[in-house]
Amino acid sequence: MRVKRPRPPVRLTRRGRAALVVVVAALSLGGFWLGTRAVSLASVGQPVPSHAGLPWVVVGPGDTLWTIAGAVSPGRDATAVADEIMRLNGLRSSLIRPGTRLYIPSDR
Repeated sequence: MRVKRPRPPVRLTRRGRAALVVVVAALSLGGFWLGTRAVSLASVGQPVPSHAGLPWVVVGPGDTLWTIAGAVSPGRDATAVADEIMRLNGLRSSLIRPGTRLYIPSDR
């Protein structure tokens, strides 16, 4: 008759613990990176419909919605024009990045 002995608990060596820490850190950093990518893509907003015939500008370094609004419609309230630019471009926030093409409201 054979007696079954209980197996000893699993023990990690120093190298095993180091490998486990590296794997967990890599997975955490990968998840963090993917999360920040998802947030940055989500903040872009809705897909922009075709705005055939509308004028547009390219955002330059240091530009804000309000400076663009003031430049394209100097006689109007910059906040109202900035809100209209946000609506036209499907923006959910006022954050804009250099190189982005923004459609601007045409003069009526």
